[in-house]
Amino acid sequence: MVTNNQQTRMGRKKQQKRLKQNKHKKHKPLWKKLFLSILVLILAIGIGVMALFGYYIATAPKIDPEKLSDPFSSKVLDKNGEVFADLGSEKRTKIVYDDLPEVLVDAVIATEDSRFFKHPGIDIKRIGGAIIANIKHGFGSEGASTITQQVAENAFLTSEKKIKLKVQEQWIALKLERQYSKEQILEMYLNKIFYGNGAYGVARAAQVYFGKTDLHELTLPEAAILAGLPQRPTAYNPFKNPDLTKKRMNTVLDLMVRHNKITEKEADEARKVDIESLLTERSPQSIKYQAFIQQVEKEVKEKVNGANIYTDGLKIYTTLDPDIQDYVEFLLTDQEENPIKFPNDTMQSGMVVVDTKTGKIQAIGGRRNSEGDDFNYAQAGFQPASTAKPIMAYGPAIEYNKWSTYHQINDDKPYEIAGSNPIRNHNRTYQGWVSARYALTHSLNVPAVKTFEEVGADKVKQFAEGLGIKFPKSGINIRDAIGGTETTVSPIQMAGAYQAFGNEGIYIEPHTVTKVEFPDGKVIELTPESKAVMNDYTAYMVTDMLKSVVREGTGQRANVAGLPIAGKTGTTNENKDSWFVGYSTNYTVSVWTGNYDEDNNRQPIPSGYTGIARDLFRYTMTEISKNIETPDFKMPDSVVKVNIERGSNPPSLPSSYTPSSKIVTELFVKGTEPKQSSVKYDQLDPVKGLQATFDEAKEAIHIKWSHDKKDDVQFEVSARIDGGQMNVLSTTDDTELVINQVELGAQYDIQVVAISKADQALKSHPQTVTVRTGPDEDQNLDDDENKDDEQDEPEEETIPSVQNLSAHYNGSMIQVNWGYNGPPASFEVTVNGQTEIKNSMGVNIKGAQPGETYTIVVTAIGKQSGKRSEENSVQIKIPNEEQNKNNNDDNDDDDNSDDDDDDDENDEDN
Repeated sequence: MVTNNQQTRMGRKKQQKRLKQNKHKKHKPLWKKLFLSILVLILAIGIGVMALFGYYIATAPKIDPEKLSDPFSSKVLDKNGEVFADLGSEKRTKIVYDDLPEVLVDAVIATEDSRFFKHPGIDIKRIGGAIIANIKHGFGSEGASTITQQVAENAFLTSEKKIKLKVQEQWIALKLERQYSKEQILEMYLNKIFYGNGAYGVARAAQVYFGKTDLHELTLPEAAILAGLPQRPTAYNPFKNPDLTKKRMNTVLDLMVRHNKITEKEADEARKVDIESLLTERSPQSIKYQAFIQQVEKEVKEKVNGANIYTDGLKIYTTLDPDIQDYVEFLLTDQEENPIKFPNDTMQSGMVVVDTKTGKIQAIGGRRNSEGDDFNYAQAGFQPASTAKPIMAYGPAIEYNKWSTYHQINDDKPYEIAGSNPIRNHNRTYQGWVSARYALTHSLNVPAVKTFEEVGADKVKQFAEGLGIKFPKSGINIRDAIGGTETTVSPIQMAGAYQAFGNEGIYIEPHTVTKVEFPDGKVIELTPESKAVMNDYTAYMVTDMLKSVVREGTGQRANVAGLPIAGKTGTTNENKDSWFVGYSTNYTVSVWTGNYDEDNNRQPIPSGYTGIARDLFRYTMTEISKNIETPDFKMPDSVVKVNIERGSNPPSLPSSYTPSSKIVTELFVKGTEPKQSSVKYDQLDPVKGLQATFDEAKEAIHIKWSHDKKDDVQFEVSARIDGGQMNVLSTTDDTELVINQVELGAQYDIQVVAISKADQALKSHPQTVTVRTGPDEDQNLDDDENKDDEQDEPEEETIPSVQNLSAHYNGSMIQVNWGYNGPPASFEVTVNGQTEIKNSMGVNIKGAQPGETYTIVVTAIGKQSGKRSEENSVQIKIPNEEQNKNNNDDNDDDDNSDDDDDDDENDEDN
């Protein structure tokens, strides 16, 4: 029998045992737990990866012998679905392994896959190195593909950088090695690979570059060139870039030495060769529409993870309009039928035609007289000059600050920049307060940089980037407002930026490819999404100002009669670049021109030829707009059109007295338009009760009148004797005046005008009374007319037209002079639609453009009555051979690109 004490002792022993067990468990090493957990995780991941890789392998394409042996070309379709290029279908020459010389095999193996004849299709050592590189720099940063893997990818897969495709590529490579010999695989590789200039396969490449049909005739340098070309066939094109070709050839020779294929002495001997001496006499003819194909290649490569349009057997749907493309290419040739005559063989141009509504590129002109896979100037970057002003100044000002087209900017003097040359207007003259419309129309630099400054660099940058403009690492600065910094743009980019202005603020990246179809039926859509990058009021108001540029400003030479067009000129320092970018509601056309010497160094465009960019635009827009309707730009509800009194600042509505010549119509963002009317031209009430009597005894005329606002006005009294000229006698605050020592027996016409003391320009209509100084002292010839003094009407004043109007061109300006014989008058001078008021009888017009006709109209305006004379006009045509070379200069600062060449300003010497 167990007693209570025994039970107690037994319980204590059990408790102590449990405590020991718990103590033992608590001190189990943590590393064991972690190790077991990691092991389980690795096993789970391994099983998962194996399962995933198994799935990839199971779904890998089957090996199709036809795809390994037959040419696999890409077809390129135009906007109508018609094939216009079959890339690779006709430029292949198949060879077998026995056709390959040992020097070529050694060069290819050393360059592409040094262990080709030893590995089973994949190279474990190269894979290890690639894994490390991809961990450090991201997946896809370095490949480990063997020649066999490249054959697998080119024949059955795409070049996308995806783990799935890489696993499938390796699996297919292993299978290929089991089914085909190394020699057969090398045959496949060298028959399919692209070597540039439309050549597929090494045999065709040897013929294209070296004129050799027997590969055994290849020398070591030639074999090294062929081995190095496939990495970057366009960049290493020996016809265009022999220096880069030689650099790549030397790399291949170094690899051949490293892998014991040749000796260092043989490599040194090969390095002495002149690349150009190896080549055939001329580059082969390119495929049709090469400039457009180059942009197609660029887009596909960027958007489809490096796909190759020459080797991947794609079906590429493009936006090409063959008719427009043919015409653009025609304008960039030296054919006799071409209406545009270039000054030399070295002047170049890049052109782009874009659908304004969709951003689809209809045509690309890459260069003049293209003969092959040439440098494409439509893709190249240049300073934008003054074509930047809508993007970097006035567009942001309207978008963010809601400027009107009338917004006043003080164009008073050069814009000073600390530590740098000042920014000046291209014609070195300054207009004072001008509207945003006037400043953009005549491409004034000072107002543009002041606009940039007021908006702020950050907002300008935001606006420009929305239009596809990319800035350098140095960022944006105030000179970007006039396109004169490190920021460069291509004609394609500029077409996209201006397209958004013409498309109600909707930007669509300019593009040539809408979709790509792979051989397995997979389709990738590439049409860019549309983006609202500005308000519709900004787009419309900028467009309306750019219409003024074409109608009456720097872009008149680009105008197409009857077609609503907006656009902007741009010319850089020393005339090295000349632009015109313009658009209708249907098409946007971007044109760049530049000049080079025989060594391909930039040179100024020859004098008188900076306007070719505008000619290219005009002819192109005229041709492509034939037989189609081109509606005008539609004003959105967010914009209001308002009559403004010219010169008012801030803007004021005209009064009922504002002369029509002083009224301009401008655009405002709805809700910001002015409400107050101007009082500048408001007329005062005329004087009342005007009387004039002759005092025979004193031989004097006594004049009296009254006025309701006597304290606020003064009175100008004038007289005319016997119908002669009206002369001012006096200005007085009183309401009476005595004319002493009058001429006896004469008729005096007395005129009184009320003038505001606050604003001397504010006057009343003149009141007139007539009195005769003769024997009848009480005779007042105007008794009948002045029975009711308050009803007196001013006497009609006749303003004769100007006389002897003439215009002469002295090589730098147009000198206009005229005569005048009549009452005091000012003169309204209109030059090709631009109007100014002058007090002198002459004006000098600067900036006259050779070949242009100027119509000058002069109208006299009575200073007292405001009556206008009949117009008198004269025309003058500026001779083509005379050109003021300084008209195109910008600033003294070479970094300060500045507009605009030889047309445009009707500037006057004051």
